[in-house]
Amino acid sequence: MLATRLCTMRKLPSLLARTLTSGTSGSSVLPDMSEVRSRLRDIVGASTNWRDHVQAMQERKALHTLLAKRQEDLPPRRMKDSYLEVILPLGSQPEIREKYLNVHNSVRFGRILEDLDSLGVLICYTHTKQEMQPRSPLSIVTALVDKINLCKKIIYPDCDIKFTGNVSWVGKTSMEVKMHMLQLHDGDYSPVLDATFVMVARDPENKRPAFVNPLVSETPEEEEIIKQGELNKLKRIDFSTASLLKMAPTAEERNIIHDIFLNTLDTRTVSFRSRKLPPNSVWMEDAKLKGLQICHPQERNIFNRIFGGFLMRKAFELGWANACSYGGSRPFIVSVDDIMFQRPVEVGSLLLLSGQVCYTEKNYIQVRVHSEVYDADTREHQTTNIFHFTFISENEVPRVVPKTYGESMLYLDGKRHFAATMKEI
Repeated sequence: MLATRLCTMRKLPSLLARTLTSGTSGSSVLPDMSEVRSRLRDIVGASTNWRDHVQAMQERKALHTLLAKRQEDLPPRRMKDSYLEVILPLGSQPEIREKYLNVHNSVRFGRILEDLDSLGVLICYTHTKQEMQPRSPLSIVTALVDKINLCKKIIYPDCDIKFTGNVSWVGKTSMEVKMHMLQLHDGDYSPVLDATFVMVARDPENKRPAFVNPLVSETPEEEEIIKQGELNKLKRIDFSTASLLKMAPTAEERNIIHDIFLNTLDTRTVSFRSRKLPPNSVWMEDAKLKGLQICHPQERNIFNRIFGGFLMRKAFELGWANACSYGGSRPFIVSVDDIMFQRPVEVGSLLLLSGQVCYTEKNYIQVRVHSEVYDADTREHQTTNIFHFTFISENEVPRVVPKTYGESMLYLDGKRHFAATMKEI
């Protein structure tokens, strides 16, 4: 039986809803996701046809003159200046449901990841908008998905969804965005998830960092949110510094790995090389799943690289399938965290995805998905993203057991991400 979890949404200050309005009707009806993406294309001046993308990017070079030389030259912005609400009318417009529907008659979470990514970028463009300039000189891209925590196992495909969000912290060239998703039930919107993304601003050609407007608070509540954003930045630095790729495991972690090693020794041979799988366990090497994507122009973003939301959707779907095959029953997503966008993915790339169950505990399955691009000319592989997903299964799952030192490091890394997720929820 699945564990019951209560979701406590962070309390945001009382913000005035700023909505996008239709240019033809002038109504105050909330925009939908198609309007969000249309607005993004207008802000950047992106081409709608692939054959025109080179010319569109050339035209952006002239926007270099609009970049600020210092952050102090930019006017400060308030949280309510970037606040947006967007509707996903699954209930009121049944014709769009098919795109969001999965085989279990609930909403595809991968599609939600795509929508969150688009909304996060638009929120940042709203924060940095120059009133007299229809096009922005900034190239705003997703740098990190800090965390996405869910409080509902099932997202219904026939009820309207509302997204809200605003910039919650600003550095020199980066912005933290907090977004919330709610779904309509019995006339009221109830929380489904909250998400924290980190976006970076770059020049018109997406080559160098660019300054963004500073953020000021108007209430004590907003001041606390900004302080939390600074703490989140420090936590990310600490987590990166303590990475197992940089530092040895702690004494406690070393003991965990040694205990696993001792428990897998074959007592009949007492050999370092002879290993025996404990009951109700699976070797980590047998808990993998791989996939390949050809990156077509259809999946490009406004800067003619592969859309980050598409990468997240594909990684999530592979991770879900990995958890499903491992646990033998339908898994439900609990949390997404620490998705670092290390390098852009070019149109035409061969994208290789590798899913690995790296940690399990009771009903929980921690899955790590590694994505890399393969260059057929140079035969080189380059990592683009690492994704971390926490799932909960309907039944208790076998324990995943590492055999090599490298697998042991994956196990400890998965354990760290799982512990951080459990602390959050």
